[in-house]
Amino acid sequence: QVQLVESGGGLVQAGGSLRLSCAASGRTFSSWNMGWFRQAPGKEREFVAAITWSANGAYYGDSVKGRFTISRDSAKNAVYLQMSSLIPEDTAVYYCAATIYTSLTYYQNYNYWGQGTQVTVSS
Repeated sequence: QVQLVESGGGLVQAGGSLRLSCAASGRTFSSWNMGWFRQAPGKEREFVAAITWSANGAYYGDSVKGRFTISRDSAKNAVYLQMSSLIPEDTAVYYCAATIYTSLTYYQNYNYWGQGTQVTVSS
Protein backbone atom coordinates (compact mmCIF):
# COMPACT_ATOMS: atom_id res chain seq x y z
CA GLN A 1 0.00 0.00 0.00
CA VAL A 2 1.26 3.45 -0.95
CA GLN A 3 -0.30 6.79 -0.05
CA LEU A 4 0.73 9.86 -2.00
CA VAL A 5 0.31 13.53 -1.12
CA GLU A 6 1.25 16.29 -3.56
CA SER A 7 2.18 19.84 -2.64
CA GLY A 8 3.80 22.90 -4.19
CA GLY A 9 1.16 23.95 -6.67
CA GLY A 10 0.02 27.52 -7.05
CA LEU A 11 -0.29 30.52 -9.31
CA VAL A 12 2.76 31.61 -11.29
CA GLN A 13 3.39 33.95 -14.20
CA ALA A 14 4.46 32.64 -17.57
CA GLY A 15 8.21 32.10 -17.62
CA GLY A 16 8.31 31.32 -13.94
CA SER A 17 9.13 28.15 -12.03
CA LEU A 18 7.51 25.86 -9.51
CA ARG A 19 8.63 22.75 -7.69
CA LEU A 20 6.06 20.09 -6.95
CA SER A 21 6.64 17.56 -4.22
CA CYS A 22 5.04 14.20 -3.62
CA ALA A 23 5.34 12.63 -0.20
CA ALA A 24 4.87 8.88 -0.12
CA SER A 25 4.06 6.59 2.75
CA GLY A 26 4.99 2.94 2.84
CA ARG A 27 8.19 1.12 3.51
CA THR A 28 8.55 -0.08 -0.07
CA PHE A 29 8.61 3.37 -1.71
CA SER A 30 12.04 2.69 -3.15
CA SER A 31 10.61 -0.26 -5.09
CA TRP A 32 8.05 1.80 -7.00
CA ASN A 33 8.41 3.57 -10.29
CA MET A 34 6.93 7.06 -9.93
CA GLY A 35 5.20 9.35 -12.37
CA TRP A 36 3.62 12.76 -12.72
CA PHE A 37 0.51 13.31 -14.80
CA ARG A 38 -1.65 16.35 -15.35
CA GLN A 39 -5.21 17.00 -16.35
CA ALA A 40 -6.68 20.26 -17.58
CA PRO A 41 -10.44 20.90 -17.66
CA GLY A 42 -12.08 19.06 -20.53
CA LYS A 43 -8.89 17.22 -21.46
CA GLU A 44 -7.58 13.73 -20.93
CA ARG A 45 -4.98 12.93 -18.32
CA GLU A 46 -1.56 13.59 -19.83
CA PHE A 47 1.77 11.99 -19.05
CA VAL A 48 4.30 14.54 -17.78
CA ALA A 49 7.29 12.65 -16.40
CA ALA A 50 8.34 9.41 -14.75
CA ILE A 51 11.33 8.04 -12.93
CA THR A 52 12.32 4.45 -12.28
CA TRP A 53 12.63 2.95 -8.82
CA SER A 54 16.43 3.11 -9.03
CA ALA A 55 16.40 6.65 -10.45
CA ASN A 56 18.55 5.47 -13.33
CA GLY A 57 15.85 6.30 -15.89
CA ALA A 58 13.76 9.43 -16.37
CA TYR A 59 11.17 10.00 -19.05
CA TYR A 60 9.27 13.07 -20.18
CA GLY A 61 6.27 13.99 -22.24
CA ASP A 62 7.06 15.86 -25.43
CA SER A 63 5.38 19.03 -24.23
CA VAL A 64 7.64 19.37 -21.17
CA LYS A 65 10.99 18.07 -22.38
CA GLY A 66 13.77 20.49 -21.61
CA ARG A 67 11.61 22.46 -19.15
CA PHE A 68 10.69 19.96 -16.42
CA THR A 69 12.91 17.68 -14.35
CA ILE A 70 11.79 14.74 -12.24
CA SER A 71 13.82 13.46 -9.31
CA ARG A 72 13.36 11.32 -6.24
CA ASP A 73 14.81 11.00 -2.77
CA SER A 74 14.21 7.53 -1.41
CA ALA A 75 15.60 8.49 1.98
CA LYS A 76 12.78 11.03 2.27
CA ASN A 77 10.16 8.92 0.47
CA ALA A 78 9.63 11.79 -1.94
CA VAL A 79 9.52 12.54 -5.62
CA TYR A 80 9.80 16.01 -7.13
CA LEU A 81 8.91 17.80 -10.31
CA GLN A 82 10.92 20.93 -11.02
CA MET A 83 9.03 23.01 -13.58
CA SER A 84 10.69 25.89 -15.39
CA SER A 85 9.80 28.20 -18.27
CA LEU A 86 6.16 27.65 -17.49
CA ILE A 87 3.56 28.53 -20.11
CA PRO A 88 -0.22 28.95 -19.76
CA GLU A 89 -0.70 25.56 -21.43
CA ASP A 90 0.90 23.97 -18.36
CA THR A 91 -2.14 24.94 -16.31
CA ALA A 92 -3.69 21.77 -14.90
CA VAL A 93 -4.11 19.62 -11.85
CA TYR A 94 -0.89 17.67 -11.37
CA TYR A 95 -1.00 14.16 -9.97
CA CYS A 96 1.70 11.99 -8.51
CA ALA A 97 1.36 8.25 -9.10
CA ALA A 98 3.14 4.99 -8.33
CA THR A 99 3.42 1.86 -10.41
CA ILE A 100 5.08 -1.53 -10.38
CA TYR A 101 4.98 -1.71 -14.14
CA THR A 102 7.66 -0.59 -16.55
CA SER A 103 5.42 1.09 -19.14
CA LEU A 104 5.56 4.42 -17.42
CA THR A 105 3.77 6.71 -19.86
CA TYR A 106 0.30 5.13 -19.58
CA TYR A 107 -1.80 6.31 -16.66
CA GLN A 108 -3.75 3.04 -16.76
CA ASN A 109 -0.61 1.24 -15.52
CA TYR A 110 -0.40 3.18 -12.26
CA ASN A 111 -1.58 1.57 -9.06
CA TYR A 112 -1.75 4.50 -6.65
CA TRP A 113 -2.57 8.18 -7.07
CA GLY A 114 -2.40 11.32 -5.02
CA GLN A 115 -5.24 13.82 -4.75
CA GLY A 116 -3.59 16.32 -7.08
CA THR A 117 -2.30 19.86 -6.80
CA GLN A 118 -3.43 22.78 -8.94
CA VAL A 119 -0.91 24.65 -11.08
CA THR A 120 -2.08 27.83 -12.78
CA VAL A 121 0.15 29.76 -15.17
CA SER A 122 -0.97 33.27 -16.04
CA SER A 123 -0.01 34.99 -19.28
